[in-house]
Amino acid sequence: MEPILYTLLGVLLTLALFGLWRAKFSFAAQQPEDYADRGPDFDIREQLNGPILCEGVIYGPTGRVTSRFVADFEASWDGDTGVMREEFRYDSGTTQTREWRLTLDGAGRIRAEADDLVGAGSGRQTGASVLLNYRIRLTEDAGGHVLDVTDWMYLMENGAIINRSQFRKFGLPVAELVATMRRKPDAKLARLEAAE
Repeated sequence: MEPILYTLLGVLLTLALFGLWRAKFSFAAQQPEDYADRGPDFDIREQLNGPILCEGVIYGPTGRVTSRFVADFEASWDGDTGVMREEFRYDSGTTQTREWRLTLDGAGRIRAEADDLVGAGSGRQTGASVLLNYRIRLTEDAGGHVLDVTDWMYLMENGAIINRSQFRKFGLPVAELVATMRRKPDAKLARLEAAE
């Protein structure tokens, strides 16, 4: 066999092994069923409702933090249809807004729409987790690229939500977001507790 064929076979075998590893053992390999028996139950109509504070970081492809942000969310629901408005403030001084339009069906499936999405996103709430998959178009000043996003949220016992999202282009990871979300304390209640 020619040396070029050995090299080609080696490359193909490496790609196949990488694909198998990614399908079975990576972040992308998670399935909603993995969390079906874990609680507390994550119902987006309850946990993603009202005023929410979000804090997080974005990692670039080298694993270094490229951006930090704080965001205020305001979500409201009418039955199984909800709207969540997000206002991000980045450490660079830039701001960004997004409005999610969410629909939940009786089986826990989620349909998600926003103006910067390409098509609609889809996902599912199961046990203590929520999965959303969608394609997002970055702003022009960020290159205007369309990225595939896998977005996992995990509900903690104290009501906080841990969010981990991976962004991919042509199947390759280009960024990752890690954030916490929690309901903003009622200002009136906070003042009363501080006075005690």
